[in-house]
Amino acid sequence: MLDLKDKIKSLKKDLNALIVAHYYQRDEIVELADFCGDSLELAKRASSADNELIVFCGVSFMGQSVKLLSPKKRVIMPRLACCSMARMIDSSYFDKSIAKLESLGIEQSEIFPMTYINSNADVKAKVGKMNGVVCTSSNAAKIFDYALSLNKKIFFMPDRCLGVNLANKNHKKSSILGLSSDKTIKESEVICYDGFCSIHQLFSVSDIEFYREKYSDIIIVVHPECDPKVVDKADFSGSTSQIISFVANLPENAKVAVGTEFNLVNRLTKQNGNKENIFVLSSTKPECPTMNETSLEDLYNVMLSFKEDMPYNEVEVESDVIEYGARALNKMLELS
Repeated sequence: MLDLKDKIKSLKKDLNALIVAHYYQRDEIVELADFCGDSLELAKRASSADNELIVFCGVSFMGQSVKLLSPKKRVIMPRLACCSMARMIDSSYFDKSIAKLESLGIEQSEIFPMTYINSNADVKAKVGKMNGVVCTSSNAAKIFDYALSLNKKIFFMPDRCLGVNLANKNHKKSSILGLSSDKTIKESEVICYDGFCSIHQLFSVSDIEFYREKYSDIIIVVHPECDPKVVDKADFSGSTSQIISFVANLPENAKVAVGTEFNLVNRLTKQNGNKENIFVLSSTKPECPTMNETSLEDLYNVMLSFKEDMPYNEVEVESDVIEYGARALNKMLELS
């Protein structure tokens, strides 16, 4: 009798489906995926694949990104899991933010909107309609350079931490809507929306100090969604794929504490010979609850239902959202 993994593999073959999974998914899901990557890698690979059916193991905005880039593909998700950061902003909050900036005397023509890929399709469409662009943590620095060249005020959303970290790296004055004074906002070159990743907020300067006291030669590696004070104290800050590459290229006996999602850090130890000197930079387990929702049963059931012509959890995006959202995403791909 076939076990669940074999049944999934059989369904994948019958449906000619491509299974993709984000790095933060459970190990058993990653093992079955045709491709595992970060948000940028997954969007590019899934949208350019020959397969007409994409089974996306991740959170909702990721499946939407594939649909924006390749509307004719059918995209199903074992779980329509929500990213907490993406839920912090929608098209109405975007409109209110622009209205707030205009009330401060900042004309819309002076604003360049830049949204992190961790946002839903309606927000990407609003950004595209204003000729803005999407970015990921992998290409954020390059996209930010382009934004600076336009000599406009950058409105970065939804992650205030990534926005401020980019501003700090480029020695630009930043502010946060709802937290900074009107005067500071008007004087800022980078204005950030007040969103954040609840998992990457778990890492603190005290965590870094703890590891530095315990191991004088430890290397601190963090994701740029971490608080700017944490990023400032780290030895390296980079996207998920950049962290994987950085750790893989460290000397064999190097000690490293990594500030990002638990599943990835745990997998890093296995990929690097089960090293005992790779640590999680947190006193609590930084496990993303929504990324961990997807189970093998979910994956099997959504594929079986699709085969039986009873699809569910299929990603649908309205045509006008596709038009403008794709504009912002394609601009990112051109620039990166």
